[in-house]
Amino acid sequence: MNATFASLRFFNYRLWFAGALISNVGTWMQRIAQDWLVLTVLSEDSGVAVGVVTGLQFAPFLFLSPWAGVLADRIDHRKLLTGTQAGLAVLAFGLGGLVLFGQAQLWHVYVFAFLLGCVSAIDGPVRQTFVSDLVPASYLPNAVGLNSSSFNAARLIGPGAAGLLIAAVGTGWVFLLNGVTFVATIAALAFMRGGEFIPKAQVARRAGQIREGFRYVRGRGDIILIFVVAGVVSMFGLNFQLTSALMARTEFGMGPGEYGLLGSIVAIGSLAGALIGARRKRPRVRLVLGAAFAFGIAEAVLALMPTYATFAIACIPVGLTALTMMTAANATIQTTTPSAMRGRVMALYMMIFLGVGPIGSPIVGWVGEVYGARWSIGIGAIASILVAAGATVWVIRRWNVQVTYSLRRPFFEVTYPEVGTER
Repeated sequence: MNATFASLRFFNYRLWFAGALISNVGTWMQRIAQDWLVLTVLSEDSGVAVGVVTGLQFAPFLFLSPWAGVLADRIDHRKLLTGTQAGLAVLAFGLGGLVLFGQAQLWHVYVFAFLLGCVSAIDGPVRQTFVSDLVPASYLPNAVGLNSSSFNAARLIGPGAAGLLIAAVGTGWVFLLNGVTFVATIAALAFMRGGEFIPKAQVARRAGQIREGFRYVRGRGDIILIFVVAGVVSMFGLNFQLTSALMARTEFGMGPGEYGLLGSIVAIGSLAGALIGARRKRPRVRLVLGAAFAFGIAEAVLALMPTYATFAIACIPVGLTALTMMTAANATIQTTTPSAMRGRVMALYMMIFLGVGPIGSPIVGWVGEVYGARWSIGIGAIASILVAAGATVWVIRRWNVQVTYSLRRPFFEVTYPEVGTER
């Protein structure tokens, strides 16, 4: 099988990939519908309101992730995922019902966003680590990349479909349809072959497991560096739903169809980045830093695009560089962390990566309202470039790394004095 899709040779992973793809389409549809509902129906084009919804949706990662990581290390992954997927379906049906019966108010969306965040905070770490139950360790980088491919292939379909459905039947039906898609994931989990799971030592219940996870991360400078870079980029740069909605609505005067299309166009680059990541056998910290810097440049260009068409085209490299950074960070952490600690470490990573949303989203929304939609993107570009440059300087000084540039391939070499040259 082609190296890009190598993990699909495993039956259980094929089921997971297919179920997740269907569910992810629904998730992207709900994200678009939720933001459009808040922006155009429940507020008067308020970027702050959209930012608050996004913030509430990710706030639970800040305080639930450490416990979610312990659950991911301790409880059977398949059972835990079945429960979280069912919870997400119930919330989608509930919000859809409120909208269809004309009862939805802004505070209702705030409550549902927060509850969705609570379930997602528990779902996230186990979803990330579940892939190691499905494929051998040597296939883990490939499986992580394919997971991202599934998420972004769905992003090609979901936003555009959501825009069309919103225009045709309204946001309520989009929420209900998302609830139905979770059945695919639950069915995939139910039909997996128990004898084909990769054996994992179950972590026994004992006191201090959360502190143990923090101590482990504190002793890993490379992981801390990834946390910092990914956290800053996520806080100020990865607000595509908010910034695209502001640009489409206030800068270009477009409707829900054109707004949804922007999400699908970003996904073209994201899918390319994920598929490239699936071929990468050994992700490294330097790739995380380089991709973060490139993402900042791509966002700066995006903020300057004068028309809807040029803005849409510029979304592609933004998606590519963002996904390259995310898949490299995810795979680097998972492949260098012991299986008994992986759930807690990934939970802390998600706490940083997703939990900073409640801080960044309202700020970005406020910047968009006060200084214009273009600056809501510009602030992400500036923050990403600065954190990537600062982290690179720190690495060169602390790890005694030497970087040599050339006009011929390889364009640069990174030399670690204790281990020689890596390209």
